Amino acid sequence: MHSTSDSASVYPAHWEADVVLRDGGTARIRPIAPDDAERLVSFYEQVSDESKYYRFFAPYPRLSDRDVHRFTHHDYVDRVGLAATVGGEFIATVRYDRIDERGRPAKEPGADQAEVAFLVQDAHQGRGVASALLEHIAAVARERGIRRFAAEVLPANTKMIKVFTDAGYTQQRTFEDGVVRLEFDLEPTEQSMAVMRGREQRAEARSVQRLLAPGSVAVVGTGRAPGGVGRSVLRNLRDCGFTGRVYAVNHAFPEGGTRLDPEGVPGHRSVAEIPEPVDLAVLAVPAAQVPGVVRDCGEHGVRGLVILSSGYAESGPEGRERQRALLRQARSYGMRLIGPNAFGLINTVPEVRLNASLAPQMPGAGRIGLFTQSGAIGIALLSGLHRRGPGDGSIAGISTFLSAGNRADLSGNDLLQYWYDDPATDVAILYLESIGDPRKFMRLARRTSAVKPVVVAKGARHTGTAPLGHTVPTVRIPDSTVSALMRQAGVIRVDTVTEMADAGLLLASQPLPAGPRVAILGNSEALALLTYDACLTEGLRPLRPHVLDAAATPADFCTALSAALANGLCDAVVVTAIPWVGEEGVASPGEGADLAAALREATSSAVPAKPVTVVHLAMDALADALAAPPPAAAAPAAPSEAPQPPSDTPDGPPPAPLIPVYPAAERAVRSLAQAVRYAKWRRDSADPGRVPEYEDIEESAAGEDIDRLLDELAQHADITRSVPLPADDAHALLARYGIHVRPAHPAPDPDTAVRAAARLGYPVALKTTAPHLRHRPDLGGVRLDLPGEAELRRAYAELTDFLGKPAELRPVVQSMVPRGVDTVIRAAIDPAAGAVLSFGLAGAPSQLLGDTAHRLIPATDRDVAEQIRSIRTAPLLFGWRGSQPVDTAALEDLLLRVSRLVDDHPEVVGVDLEPVVVAPHGLAVLDATVRLARPPATTDLGPRRMPAY
Repeated sequence: MHSTSDSASVYPAHWEADVVLRDGGTARIRPIAPDDAERLVSFYEQVSDESKYYRFFAPYPRLSDRDVHRFTHHDYVDRVGLAATVGGEFIATVRYDRIDERGRPAKEPGADQAEVAFLVQDAHQGRGVASALLEHIAAVARERGIRRFAAEVLPANTKMIKVFTDAGYTQQRTFEDGVVRLEFDLEPTEQSMAVMRGREQRAEARSVQRLLAPGSVAVVGTGRAPGGVGRSVLRNLRDCGFTGRVYAVNHAFPEGGTRLDPEGVPGHRSVAEIPEPVDLAVLAVPAAQVPGVVRDCGEHGVRGLVILSSGYAESGPEGRERQRALLRQARSYGMRLIGPNAFGLINTVPEVRLNASLAPQMPGAGRIGLFTQSGAIGIALLSGLHRRGPGDGSIAGISTFLSAGNRADLSGNDLLQYWYDDPATDVAILYLESIGDPRKFMRLARRTSAVKPVVVAKGARHTGTAPLGHTVPTVRIPDSTVSALMRQAGVIRVDTVTEMADAGLLLASQPLPAGPRVAILGNSEALALLTYDACLTEGLRPLRPHVLDAAATPADFCTALSAALANGLCDAVVVTAIPWVGEEGVASPGEGADLAAALREATSSAVPAKPVTVVHLAMDALADALAAPPPAAAAPAAPSEAPQPPSDTPDGPPPAPLIPVYPAAERAVRSLAQAVRYAKWRRDSADPGRVPEYEDIEESAAGEDIDRLLDELAQHADITRSVPLPADDAHALLARYGIHVRPAHPAPDPDTAVRAAARLGYPVALKTTAPHLRHRPDLGGVRLDLPGEAELRRAYAELTDFLGKPAELRPVVQSMVPRGVDTVIRAAIDPAAGAVLSFGLAGAPSQLLGDTAHRLIPATDRDVAEQIRSIRTAPLLFGWRGSQPVDTAALEDLLLRVSRLVDDHPEVVGVDLEPVVVAPHGLAVLDATVRLARPPATTDLGPRRMPAY
């Protein structure tokens, strides 16, 4: 057998994972242990004879004691078994046994192939359990040095053959002796990753859909008298017109059930006493009673929970442990969980009409999806949107709303999965106070942003910690970096709740602009000029304002707007309006409705469609008229008949008859500018660029170097943490990727410095490398262009006289390089956010002003080209004030090589190149550091799993 260390034979707890299955339910995957013998026998007894035959190729009615021992005792290296469990009981198993090239149990080290076999309980077949187990057993095998799986399957076992063939791995298939033999490499491929991501999206979207569209809801904790949280939720469910069944649950109700009036809802003492299935349970009971209720719900087959109860992680360490236990209990029954300390969820789709929340008023149906972690922000958003467009079909209507509270389970990531292909949602708006899995969030946000806008406001940006109740890892990267990564993912990031609503209203009702050119028209020169200035501030290109007469009529507005929309030199229009005075010296009583009708007439006939916004002063009637559905509009349509999502092409569908209205020019223009930038990102993302291949990169050799260096470092350092490489080793590793660092020769005394300079050739540079002086030329630790020995000795004496002894300064001698712009390139892996590539100018611009651009790794050629141009000091690279432009092509090439190094080798957790002198022709890397660490056992690139905090 393979030799295994004691640590390898220990139960591998990091293999445990909760997963969402195809039908939206959940299961727990974990290693099989010796104390699972009874569970295994019970599981096997519930498997049909046909499934047993497919597994063992012969009738196999029961497991022998020897079988049970073999299937529950593993070394977790050569023999591994995993089980999928629900309610603590097995529903499926998978195991692999390492084999040699002849297909026999491996006895010698080096065997990298294993035979794999599955068994799924018949009642759970078709739920995607085997596919999830395959992802996890493949990850386990890769961790244990197995690179290839073999499986023998009977031809009639088409379901299992499909599991293997659909996985996306590179496969070989043969047929011999009546058996199909499948062999496949376990190295993830682009296709296997796409398959896994697709399954993840469908499963998680389905799990959210089951919560948002339940057939029945039970409110647990409904008081017998009016008032209280439970009774409020029950009333909201009835008042909103929920199309499903509703039950009230309270242990104080009389035995045999009751009827709760005036709601007319059947009441029961427990969920277990409800005679019909329950899809969703809303819990409004004290935290101490929640575990018992969750148990009743799990045993009754409830699919999801909304826990309004407080007293969890927000209350301190004991509450945090109570919250973790709650999550484990809910997942053990395969239930998704909203909360605890949640505000609830809403679905305005006509077929559902669900208000399982504390919101007393059902929002109007519309095209905006809302997710908040804060109940207070949720209330503010719902209230603000209602004021700007009450009723179904209004401009401020929502499709779905969910406020997750402590979000122990369901999070913004799950809603992004759901909204991605939800036909009822055109715009996704999220208020986040913490991001539990930023790496996954960026991935999902980028994919969703490619089809519909994602607007995000993030609280707790500057504290560096999550709010009370959010038991999530702390993201160590600065908020400015998070913002940059969100922009790269196409996310529209805003700062306030008001901006969230402003952006959402425009994006949900208007086509995307084709460019930044803005026409301005209105009956007030002052308001038009304010709008013009706001456009310049936001980076838009406003045209000369068209100012109408102060007494301009709605017909005049219609004519002017039609002309602006027909103008090929503009991409969007801002209409400004103030009250006008009629012939009798008083305002027209119908001016708001008349002007709204005129503006709608102009926009509805415009081809191609362009976004239109309205800025008004003291014209509330105009705002109300434009926010409401037009008179000819019917009640909210079913999703298939709903307005089309925003188009990013100028010849897209005609705009909706709803026009966003703003009481201030800067708010309207800021929302329009966000739409312009998002539209540009949509166009650019259609061609994201490519990650180039380099013939001179030695990937395999670099991997061998890294393994050797980690083994050496492990003898005196903790390699689970970041450990810097010695300079020579770092430079050699970088050279494997075509990154060459200029040699720097130590100069512990003047004579050594002179000898080093003689080898390099004059002129030379003398600089200190002490940590407190490193990269600080402003402190006088660098002497450049030393033409000869005398000047070198003089500079050496000045350094040591003014800054300290040579042992403290650690001086080095380096050859001079052509003059250019000093830059800095960094790559780092944040445990939460993933690998990030950073670029800026060296010194004050990046260190003092924070002028640094960030991109996710792997970066494409388009990414790095945009990256170097996105910093505020970028003009210094392109010939600012008559200076000679530098070689940005060489700079982009260097950024791509650093990105490749970190992407190819997850053990490389940090690379710093500083300074990188970019000259008019070529560049020079003058100093570099590399840090290594053993990569974590699981990452976002591994098998799908639900977060566990």
